[in-house]
Amino acid sequence: MKKVGVIFLFSLITFQCFSQEKIKLGIAGLTHGHVNWVFDKEVRNDIEIVGIYESDLELIEKYKDRYELNENLFYTDFEKMLDEVKPDAVSAFGATIEHIDVVRASAPRKIHVMVEKPLATTIRDAREIENLAKKHSIQVLTNYETSWYNSNQYVKELLEANKLGKIKKVMINSGHQGPKEIGVSEEFFEILVDPDKNGGGALMDFGCYGANLMTWLLKGEKPVSVTAVTNQNKPEIYKKVEDEATIILQYEKAQAVIQASWDWTFSRKDMEVYGSEGYAIASDAKTVRMKVSENEPEEIVKLDSRKSPYDNPFAYLAAVLNNDIEMNNYGLYALPLNIIVVEILEKAKESAKTGKTVYF
Repeated sequence: MKKVGVIFLFSLITFQCFSQEKIKLGIAGLTHGHVNWVFDKEVRNDIEIVGIYESDLELIEKYKDRYELNENLFYTDFEKMLDEVKPDAVSAFGATIEHIDVVRASAPRKIHVMVEKPLATTIRDAREIENLAKKHSIQVLTNYETSWYNSNQYVKELLEANKLGKIKKVMINSGHQGPKEIGVSEEFFEILVDPDKNGGGALMDFGCYGANLMTWLLKGEKPVSVTAVTNQNKPEIYKKVEDEATIILQYEKAQAVIQASWDWTFSRKDMEVYGSEGYAIASDAKTVRMKVSENEPEEIVKLDSRKSPYDNPFAYLAAVLNNDIEMNNYGLYALPLNIIVVEILEKAKESAKTGKTVYF
């Protein structure tokens, strides 16, 4: 890792030791495009897949053949799977609207849950998830790709070391050319373009990244107001949902602009943080551009990948359940933070619909 002309302390997590005990994991659904990763051999050191639920028989055959999976792993009844294989946790890879059903079935059985971003399609479902998690003492994690980016962690450490001063403005840009354009699977595309199943289009799919990161940077602070504009630039493809969204979050002393789009020239997930004393731009997962003095040139910092268990969601989930990690309420995966994310997204949808700023 290249050194920069500033000195600050790195978080102690880099030097911790973690147990290697595998957790028994159940899979809830195969329709979400990110599910393929759970079958990657590199993440199987942390988990043992003990059951897979899916109601679509053709999809079951597709995954059974693709990954040479034992047919005894598959169930078409979710609760039967939970009762028979008794997993430690369930990872949900269905539509976002189905997250609440996964938690309703898992929580009373004391089975932990990890969902793909965002937590829920409505704040009503998010609150019910929170209540079930508290009542039954389970963990509910929300996975975002940007949680594994070392660049974002580096920027956060710069802020905590007061090298950038106070946050004034943050720009978070997320998205790609569009689900159809990048060739997502037929079953995943059907979810993404359904306003009920996905909660919306680009606003939900990629706006959640910005809401998650900004709430994390500000340690759980809620915005004063939300203003959003959406558009269908490609109505011939995305008939029922927006493919373009811009969300402005106004805080007491800072502002965030979230640009979520299925219309980018190329795929991107980057974050620009401007403080009173300097700025840092997480250009990609392992690159930061920064400037902490007006009279000094901009520096480029090249980072390594994050170390296990911070490099993939399954290692992180295993570390949480093995008590190697105690999640902070306003960590990127944490339930309290991700409830705020859903609240921001819901108010953004209201703002876009009414054409008015919505206040918290």
